[in-house]
Amino acid sequence: MDQQQPARVIGLNEKGDGAVMAAFANQVLYCTANNATVTARIVQGIADVLASDTSNALLERVRSWHGAPLADALPLRVTGGIHALHLQGGEPQLDAIYRGMGSNDEGILRDVILRREAELLPWLDGPPQTNEAGRSSNFIAAMLWLADLGLPPRFECLEIGSSAGINLMLERYGYDLGGVQVGPAVPAMSFKPEWRGPPPPDHPIEIAALRGCDVAPVDLTDPAQALRLKAYIWPEHGIRFERLNAAIRAASERRPDLVKMNAAEFAERCLAEPQAAGTTRMLMHSIVWQYVPEDQQERVTAAMAAACERATPERSLAWVSVEANRATHVHELTVRHWPGGEKPRKLAVAHAHGAFIEWLAI
Repeated sequence: MDQQQPARVIGLNEKGDGAVMAAFANQVLYCTANNATVTARIVQGIADVLASDTSNALLERVRSWHGAPLADALPLRVTGGIHALHLQGGEPQLDAIYRGMGSNDEGILRDVILRREAELLPWLDGPPQTNEAGRSSNFIAAMLWLADLGLPPRFECLEIGSSAGINLMLERYGYDLGGVQVGPAVPAMSFKPEWRGPPPPDHPIEIAALRGCDVAPVDLTDPAQALRLKAYIWPEHGIRFERLNAAIRAASERRPDLVKMNAAEFAERCLAEPQAAGTTRMLMHSIVWQYVPEDQQERVTAAMAAACERATPERSLAWVSVEANRATHVHELTVRHWPGGEKPRKLAVAHAHGAFIEWLAI
C-alpha cells in the first residue's frame, strides 16, 4: 500500500471490493491521529503484506472478509495477535518495530504471519476487547453534568459491551476533571486527563449500582485472558498497562458485576426492572456501538424508547456514550436524558484512552 496516497473514506458498514484495504488505510489514519504511531506501523505493514502476492490461510481469510471490515475492526484483530506474540517474547524480530526502530516492517511481518499462522488465525474469530479505564472519566463528567441539570444525583449504571468490566469499577477510582475532584480517598487508580475548556459542574454524585454485560466477558483474574486484553493495548500508551494491572488487582479484591449476555437482551431486561425513586438510570457504553449487530442496536433503541416513556423527575433516564467519529478520528461524549432532553447533546470530544477531554457543554 502506498503511504503517500490518501485513504479512501470508508463507511463503517461498507463491504465488498476494496473495503478490506480501505479499512486498513483508515485504521492507520485513526491510530496516527490518536498518537499510536507504532500500532500504525504494524497495521500498515500488515496491509503491505496483504497487497503482495504472499498467501496463507490467514491472509486469504482477511482478503475475502465477508463482513464489514471497519465495523468488525478487522485490522485490529490481526494487530492484536501480532502484539500477543511480541508480549510473549517468542518473536524477537518484532522488537525493532515495537521499539520504533528498523525499516523492514513488511518483511518481518510477512515472516511472522507465515510461520505463526496457526496461532494468529483465532484472533480473527472475534472483535477486539479494548477495555480502557481512562474512558470512565467521560462517564463521571456526564454524571456531574446530569446532576447539575437537576436529575437525581444517585446513579444506577448499566453498561453494554463491558469486556472485562473495568468501567464497572469506576466508583473505586479517583478523578481530577479540570480541578473537580470525584472519588474515594484511597482510589484503586487515579485519572487526571488533560482538561480543555471550562471545568464540568462540581456537584455531589453517588453511584448506587454498576452492572454490565458482554457477549464474551473477560475474567481479569485469569492470566491468559488478561494477556488477551494487554495485546489489544496500543504499546505506545504505557500507562494503559499500569491501569490494567491496577484493574486486575481491584477485580481480585471484588469482581465487577458482569454477566454474559448480548446488549439487546441485557438492555431489555434491565430497563424493564422497577426503578427506585431518587435515582437516574444510565445506560452507558464506550467504543462498543459499532460492534453491536444492527438488529440488536434497534432493540436497544426500542428498549430505551419504552423506558423513556416511564421516566419521571424522580426516576430519570440517561443514555451516555463515548463513541468514535470516524470522519474526525476523535471520540465524542454524547448524552440524552429523560424527561426533557430527548435530543443528543455532545458534551465533549475526548481521546480514545482518556488522555484529554475537551469540554463543550458551556
